[in-house]
Order: sequence, then structure tokens, then C-alpha cells
Amino acid sequence: MSQKNDYFNIKVVHENFEAAVHEEDDVLLQYYLDSFEELNKFFNLIGTVFGFVSKDLTAKMNLLQELMKDAKNPEDFKSVKGMIEYEKQNELLFKDGYTSGTRTLLRLHRGLEFIHLFLKKIGEIKDEDSTSAVCKEAYEKTLAKHHSFLIRNGAKIAIYSLPTKMSLLQRVCGEPENIQTAMEHLPKALEITLTVYQRIENLYTFHDLHQLP
Repeated sequence: MSQKNDYFNIKVVHENFEAAVHEEDDVLLQYYLDSFEELNKFFNLIGTVFGFVSKDLTAKMNLLQELMKDAKNPEDFKSVKGMIEYEKQNELLFKDGYTSGTRTLLRLHRGLEFIHLFLKKIGEIKDEDSTSAVCKEAYEKTLAKHHSFLIRNGAKIAIYSLPTKMSLLQRVCGEPENIQTAMEHLPKALEITLTVYQRIENLYTFHDLHQLP
């Protein structure tokens, strides 16, 4: 991991989520996925604790990219709002043999809730504090609600091995200047991440889709 782009770059998340904000209540899918690719790098760099999460998120991102690439009308998958409306109108949410983008995105949406809360908590603790307690809190409030008993137990055990804040930042950001840049950009990145998350949350609430299997 000698190259800077091998590390987590929160500026990439910030810039792409800003570009993803569309109209008054929508989110552009490609910019969303570009941000999520960088966020998934964060999961990978943490280590084995969230390896299972990273693999699942990667699979979901690939599925959405395929849907966007293969769409007869690209406009149908240009934005979250457009995709939901297209799949609902064409009765595709539960169609056999069809992988629903709306259902797939819901998994990423849940992952975004976790990572937003985890990063927020990291920003609030001291450099010498352990990240395991705040990670456990963020996990229990978000992803744990959607995981099986066995996965929850495995994750909680693994979380205890997380290092201090500074050690974690060194692992995911690399050089001291990268860490400084990340912490400077964290508040704005968290703000735009929350905006994007809330827009998608509102769309799934409006269409009553939070309980999709």
C-alpha cells in the first residue's frame, strides 16, 4: 500500500456525494456508487472485522453497475428516484429472474447508515481512545438490525480487536498529512453523506420499501 490512492480518501466521498445530489429530492446513482466504492475501501482497510460486509457491498455495487450498463433506457437508472419508479411501474421488484436495483440499493443504504455513524463517532473521540466501543455502538444501531444472530455475534467479537483511533487512521489513511486532510474534511463529508442518506431514506419511506427482503 505504498500509493496514496491505495488508502481511503474522504475527499473522493465528499466530492462524489455532492455531485450525486440531484434536483430537490433525488440522488444520481453513478456518483453515489463512485462515493460508495471509496467508502468500501474503508471497510477493506479496517481488516477482517468487516470483510463480510465489504464483499456483500462489492457484489451489490457490481449488480447496480450492470443494471445501469444494460438498461435499454439509461434514464431509468440514472437516479434513485427514477429507478424506484421504473421498477414499481413495471412490477419488477419481485419478478422471478430479475435482480431489482431498488432492493440491491437498500443494502448499500443500510451500510451507509453504519459507516456515517461510525465515522462521526471516530471524529468525536481522542487519538488514544479505542475505536471498538464506538464501532460496537454504531453497528448495533444500524447493520445489526439486518444481520442474523450468527453474523451479529461474529461481528461483535471481531469489533473488540479494533485499535485506537490514531492506529485505525494510520491503517486507512496512511501518512500523517493524509490523516490531517481526512480529519479536516470529515465534518463536511459527514454533512453531505447525511444529506444523501436522508434523501434515499425519504424515497424508500414514501414508496414503503424499507421492508424489502
